[in-house]
Amino acid sequence: MAKSRRDNNGNDASPKAKISRENISQALSLFKYLKPYRIKFVWALLFIALSAFTTSLFPLFLGKMIDAAVPGTTIPVAGNTGGLGLDLKNIHWSVNTTLLFIFLQLGAQTIFSFMRVYLLTEIGEKGLARMRQDVYSKLLSMPMSFYAEKRVGELSNRISSDLSQIQDAISFTFAEFLRAVFTLIIGLFFIFWVSTKLALIMLAVVPVVAVLAVVFGSRIRKMSGKAQDQLAESGTIVQETFQGIAIVKAFTNEYYEIARYAKSIYAVVQTAITNARYRGAFIAFMIFSVFGGIAFVMWNGINMVQAGELKIGLLVMFVIFSVLVGTTFAGFADMFSQLQKTLGATQSIREILRSDGEPVALNDIMVEPAFTLHGNVTFDHIAFSYPSRKDVQVLKDISLTANNGEQIALVGPSGAGKSTITSLLLRFYKPDSGTIFFDGKPAAAFPLSQLRKQMALVPQDIILFGGTIKENIAYGKPGATDAEIIAAAEKANAHLFISSFPEKYDTVVGEHGMKLSGGQRQRVAIARAILKNPSILILDEATSSLDSESEQLVQEALENLMKGRTSFVIAHRLSTIRNADKIMVIDKGVIAESGTHNELMNRNGLYRRLNEMQFDISELT
Repeated sequence: MAKSRRDNNGNDASPKAKISRENISQALSLFKYLKPYRIKFVWALLFIALSAFTTSLFPLFLGKMIDAAVPGTTIPVAGNTGGLGLDLKNIHWSVNTTLLFIFLQLGAQTIFSFMRVYLLTEIGEKGLARMRQDVYSKLLSMPMSFYAEKRVGELSNRISSDLSQIQDAISFTFAEFLRAVFTLIIGLFFIFWVSTKLALIMLAVVPVVAVLAVVFGSRIRKMSGKAQDQLAESGTIVQETFQGIAIVKAFTNEYYEIARYAKSIYAVVQTAITNARYRGAFIAFMIFSVFGGIAFVMWNGINMVQAGELKIGLLVMFVIFSVLVGTTFAGFADMFSQLQKTLGATQSIREILRSDGEPVALNDIMVEPAFTLHGNVTFDHIAFSYPSRKDVQVLKDISLTANNGEQIALVGPSGAGKSTITSLLLRFYKPDSGTIFFDGKPAAAFPLSQLRKQMALVPQDIILFGGTIKENIAYGKPGATDAEIIAAAEKANAHLFISSFPEKYDTVVGEHGMKLSGGQRQRVAIARAILKNPSILILDEATSSLDSESEQLVQEALENLMKGRTSFVIAHRLSTIRNADKIMVIDKGVIAESGTHNELMNRNGLYRRLNEMQFDISELT
């Protein structure tokens, strides 16, 4: 059966849902992704039925081979009269002929099995590829409020584990379920055809054994899951310890970490030993029950053979069919569990697909002349609180104006609402009241993608994608030429350090750009923004964590970037925004004061106090 998927912490990542008509109906709605392949799907169903049928012929031919080797088996069985079944029971083939039939049956079964696996895998892979694309596209179109409430690991898990669970259901579980149903029906038909008396005896034993096997199996799976969770916890301890090894050694806590790890692994030992008791009891029970049941059925069958009521070949045929039916019946427990997980996965996926995303373009677009920005921005009495914290008003009454080409600096204490203003500018969120205007038009008059296409963001914590420097710069303008990329890097003061690398622009930056220094990452991000050539630029404390040399290079690059475009600069180091056209001091969700650097320094206000505090600190250091 398909294995249960576990997340990075070892927990079962496959959600389960109750099997109900509503949940099954919702799951079947996802079969629309298989609609283009419906003809192949019908053929796959046919091959599943043929595979089950040909598998069931093997015990029949094997019984006939044994009958061919036993003298007197061609004599009609007493008490059986008339009908097609009598002819089939008493038909006689030689050993060689029966062997030929067996190989023909195995050949046909091989072809049918191959075709069902191949077709369902192809259908599942192609259908799930379309579903993955739709889910990923939907997630990318979700608003920032969605990501504020969801964990990245959870979303990644939905794309990986949930969709893989659905894929397994289509490619494997669904096929095995249908095959098991066909096998069960055919097997029951044959055992009743061979002997109704033995069939009733067998059916009195098999369900009891199967139910007890399900109970034992469920308990063992839970204990195994618990052991995996505990083992994952011990792995987490190791990971945390090695990541913080400097702190461990600095606090001389090696003994504490060893004790913590030992406690965790011995908990795994206890769970494993308990699980071993259940598994041992289960194996012993199954050995006794299965072989005891077979022995009891054989005993009754042999008595019937001795009484002339049954042929020895039919008895062997019956036993094999009984084992086939029993194992198939027991397998439904795992299939039931997989079905629950699949229903849970489809609920998660449908929840995403039915969500309302932002009206963003999911294809590359060009800025239309009607929506071209000139860089004039107005905030008119903006109030805002985040959807997850409606009781906390971040912005209370913000009104400001930025004209084309002006540099607007936003300063103030942490939590004052500076970054929130830029988030509203990018329309990550909508204001609770008030209106934002671009070139005199309400923000709502611009298609979202058209608006963001003309803005660029250089954040404090630079995010570079795993790839080359060239790919990261070209992210600002996919399809840019090498000359355009180099020109952007030169303006960002990045070309010199890039050229010093052996692989130059093809240098791989590593995960999150970790192979580059902070200043180098900043300049690559600036080059990315320069290449985009935005009308409105947003700089969110772009130099706050750099050393003096890097800060100077980055500041020069930023000045090149800000030329001729409207810029909103969130500044931590106030020395970097002294030449700003307007400085807005944000405090407790309102604009406490505004003006140029000189104007604000001539007042005894918050800006002056912040400057004096930074000056005093710089003197001390």
